[in-house]
Amino acid sequence: MRLLMCVSAVATSALAFTVGAGGAPHPPNATRHRPSATHSSADDRSGEQIFRSTCAGCHSADGAGAPRTTVGFAVPLPDFTDCNFTTRETSSDWAAIVRDGGPVRGLSRIMPAFRDLLTPEEINRVVAYVQTFCQDKRWPRGEFNVPLAQTVEKAFPEDEMVLTSAVDTKGPASVSNHLIFEKRLGARDQLEIDMPFGFMGREGQSWVGGLGDISIVPKHVFLNGQSSGTIVSGSGGIILPTGDRSKELGSGTTAFELNVLGAQLLPRRSYLQFQGGVELPTDRSRAEQSANWGMALGTTVPFGPISRNWSPMVELTGSRDLVGGAPVEWSVAPQFQLTLSALQHVRASLGVDIPLTETDTRRPQLLFYVLWDTFDGSLFEKWKGWCPGCEH
Repeated sequence: MRLLMCVSAVATSALAFTVGAGGAPHPPNATRHRPSATHSSADDRSGEQIFRSTCAGCHSADGAGAPRTTVGFAVPLPDFTDCNFTTRETSSDWAAIVRDGGPVRGLSRIMPAFRDLLTPEEINRVVAYVQTFCQDKRWPRGEFNVPLAQTVEKAFPEDEMVLTSAVDTKGPASVSNHLIFEKRLGARDQLEIDMPFGFMGREGQSWVGGLGDISIVPKHVFLNGQSSGTIVSGSGGIILPTGDRSKELGSGTTAFELNVLGAQLLPRRSYLQFQGGVELPTDRSRAEQSANWGMALGTTVPFGPISRNWSPMVELTGSRDLVGGAPVEWSVAPQFQLTLSALQHVRASLGVDIPLTETDTRRPQLLFYVLWDTFDGSLFEKWKGWCPGCEH
């Protein structure tokens, strides 16, 4: 994550090099003794005091970053006052790099581990102070960027590419997929383009497949409650009749969709996501108006010495055509997401959608997706990490 590049410089003024009176700086790869984390009155330092004494040599007191000619790094230092950069990730992601160093997320060893110099409380304080350099409160904090569920969409605006698949486990073979492109636009907006495609096996015949109905959907954050831990967004867009209706790959009519999306943060890195929406076709003879809703309850658990995460979740979803006598279709979907890269910008999820109603006509499905956070970096970089000296 790009925040890791910035945090790699947060620490370097204290450990990567030390300038004495009239002395030369130690090179970044110099072996130096790190003091033990046995603090007394130092524990009372505020985040600002820690930043000014430990980090400002590289990042300057205002957080905008010292010039390259001053710090001697080939890579330019980031600007903590840039909200688009500072608000992307969670506090725990920032703290992980301060604690275990750049290599833990596949980044440069210029960033040393601070676990022996700063206590966990001091790390949390300096991270919290760094986050205050973004003065624009319209930008939702990274804590709201909770793991993506299989069905319920995130309220947080993001830059992502997601490939999803749903495979029928019983009856005629069928695979439905979505290639989703999400582009963040400023503090609170996002544009999503969803390109579905699928393949179906026909008894005694060859498989058929093709493109489905493409949707173009803007999203906007309406509520960004930092103190309450609540985020609420709305999305609305158009679904184009690009699929072949004769092959059951599309509805054959233009439709509009409206959705309300939200998340509530819970203790211990847990969260509740929710969604409700309607789909309104323009030609009622080809497709019915419908409503959908759902919620996902999950938590995030770090494991292993390189701080990869896994996030178990369970979703409860429902849908109904808006016509008299139409049944409500309920489903439950246990699932989990796993971070694949050390940088945590590539993730995958596996789950099972289990129908609870209308089981005579609805089949269980195996669900899968792979997600790439395009803002964080290349798909092929930062996959391996290591944590020298880790004992946690």
